[in-house]
Amino acid sequence: MMATLEDKLLGERLDYYCSSSEDENELGVKLIKDEDFKDKPSLNFGRWEGESTNTGPKGVLKDWQRYKQLETERRADDEAERLALIKRLSLTCATGAEEHKMREKEATAAEGLEELDEMMLEYISQRMKEMVSAANHDDRPKFGKLQILRSSETFLDAIDHEHKDTTVFVHIYSPGGKGCDGLNACLNTLAEEYPLFKFCVMSTEAAGMTSYFEKHGVPALVIYRGGNLIGNFVRLSDEFGDDFDSIDVESFLVEHGYLPDPSTVPKIVRDNKSNRNANNPLGSHKTDHANDDDD
Repeated sequence: MMATLEDKLLGERLDYYCSSSEDENELGVKLIKDEDFKDKPSLNFGRWEGESTNTGPKGVLKDWQRYKQLETERRADDEAERLALIKRLSLTCATGAEEHKMREKEATAAEGLEELDEMMLEYISQRMKEMVSAANHDDRPKFGKLQILRSSETFLDAIDHEHKDTTVFVHIYSPGGKGCDGLNACLNTLAEEYPLFKFCVMSTEAAGMTSYFEKHGVPALVIYRGGNLIGNFVRLSDEFGDDFDSIDVESFLVEHGYLPDPSTVPKIVRDNKSNRNANNPLGSHKTDHANDDDD
């Protein structure tokens, strides 16, 4: 055990390890004396061309050369790695700078587009106003408010003596009838929104309707153009229900082709009407035409 440990510590084989003067130690290991090597022919191991760790001049020189070679290779590897790292960092920095520059360009372009959009919107708005104004300056009369027809004579006048291209809406209502007051309010709003269309209201009494019609036919809407009946709707409470507004009535009339389709009207013009329900809620323009007829 001790021999093995010493062999590891000293790095030499046990056969070449010698003690003092005894031929054999206590463990029975035979010791080789110096005299045993006398008169023995020297061993020729031949020429060795490999690397060496001995301390001879040639071995030291070879070790030094190998060390310098390894150091040179290591420096070359380090330099290559350093250059690769510099290249990566340069690319990263360049990419970051380019991205920042691109973002600045995009921000500048976006600002320019916003300014252009505002200018274009203002220009388009002005042009549309001019076009709408020109369209409104035709030879058709303008109304802008709900007309009250108090007799059959005024009813005939409203139809027969109107411009041939004017559409006339007449709501025949019964005082207190289901949906009648609501429809009056809606038509009052639409009269303001569509000044080239004539909106009228007339009580069943003024129109000379029977009690049966008063009970089962209202609210009724008759539509004329050029003196001809082009639309006729009765008991519209079944269509609209108890809760409806001017948008519902407008959609109904557009769907049946009696009002222009808002989707064909430019957005700028439509935007002028977007707040009409907020500014003119249902019921705020309710009319008491039945009371007017009684006066």
